[in-house]
Amino acid sequence: MRSWRSNRAIFLGVCLAAAVGLIATSRAGILSPAESLIQTPLNAAAGVFNRFSLSISRGLSEMSEIESLRQRNADLEEALAQFQSELVELRELASDYQRLADLLQYRSTALNQDTLAADVILLADPNSLLRTIVINRGARDGVAVGMPVVTRQGLVGRVMAVTANAARVLLITDPSSAVSGRLQTTRAQGSVVGQLGGTLRMTFIPLDADVREGDLVITSGLGGNFPPDIVIGQVTSRRQFSFQGFQEAEVRSLNNFDTLEIVLVITNFQPVDMAAFQQEAQNGR
Repeated sequence: MRSWRSNRAIFLGVCLAAAVGLIATSRAGILSPAESLIQTPLNAAAGVFNRFSLSISRGLSEMSEIESLRQRNADLEEALAQFQSELVELRELASDYQRLADLLQYRSTALNQDTLAADVILLADPNSLLRTIVINRGARDGVAVGMPVVTRQGLVGRVMAVTANAARVLLITDPSSAVSGRLQTTRAQGSVVGQLGGTLRMTFIPLDADVREGDLVITSGLGGNFPPDIVIGQVTSRRQFSFQGFQEAEVRSLNNFDTLEIVLVITNFQPVDMAAFQQEAQNGR
């Protein structure tokens, strides 16, 4: 035990003596060549470790920044989704406001008409034989068969069937529809009929009538099926065949029947039943 302690003391003394000797010789400059030789690989190793530690530190910093950016991106995406939802709502409100403003403007100009606003709940089916729409107003609201349906842009059609809370409207573009019309400028009269392609054609226009592109076609009131002076559409072209005793004009409705959302039903107009007079005329012959 004592031998181990004495050897330990000797070893410590030798180490201290060696350390003192190395310090003394280093200060004296004797170890400078050896120090330079050893310092070069040590500096290189220190540089490698330093760059490695910097890389690790930079990587950890970048990972922290990436995580922060991911969270910020998620927050921005959530805010964008909320703003987009609000934007859609505002656009719908603006669109509804414009449509209602148009209908209000029509009501203010149609002084002798009582109207009822209705939402379109079923648009015309292009594959159906009939071109009709369905509205959410019916007999409970005072809607009856034959009542005209309009928008600010013009005539839509007339009610052909009614239930308690809904009604089916036959569009003027249906081939079975015929509306007595006149040119607004020359007052020349004719019949506006629907075509299979969903367009309109004005027929039986007198040969001497001046028909021009852009002329407005309005209801004449003849026949008693519609009130007068409702816009039907606008002339886009005209034609005349030598074997016909009249002119024809293609008419474009100002309504887009594929996007109708709100319409007005003219509730104080009752179609005139002309059957009795037609029967009298036939009997008179």
